[in-house]
Amino acid sequence: MPLTPLDIHNKEFNKGFRGYDEDEVNEFLDQVIKDYESVIREKKELESKLLEQNERLGHFTNIEETLHKSIVIAQETAEEVKRNAQKEAKLIIKEAEKNADRIINESLSKSRKIAMEIDELKKQSKVFRNRFKMLIEAQLDMLVSDDWDQLMEYNVDSAEPVFAESDEK
Repeated sequence: MPLTPLDIHNKEFNKGFRGYDEDEVNEFLDQVIKDYESVIREKKELESKLLEQNERLGHFTNIEETLHKSIVIAQETAEEVKRNAQKEAKLIIKEAEKNADRIINESLSKSRKIAMEIDELKKQSKVFRNRFKMLIEAQLDMLVSDDWDQLMEYNVDSAEPVFAESDEK
């Protein structure tokens, strides 16, 4: 156990033959007591400061650990958000591709239907053209035929038709 200033103050030395000067020893011991008290006070102050600094260090260590945990959580959250965003982007792309395929297929189907309708209209127009041509040719044949000339020669006053004469020829 360490000495206290009181232990130093109460210390008594045995006196021997031709011993030390008692006043000088007491004066020196008083100086040692003062210095020792000063050292003890300084030690207590330093211990107090050390304790305070350790508490602050503990506080900052806790803050550091909390910040570190927060950073780790933020990084994990960011990675999770990134993964989710990538999944969602893939789903959006897949859906867009699906819609694009559907639109393309519908467009192809419609274009085929329209092409078939065009072909049908072309066929109908050919049939109509041929029928119309045949009608016009028939009408033209009627106009060019000799029957018109005979009709022009038909006499309403005579009892015999002009047609009968031409049949006999």
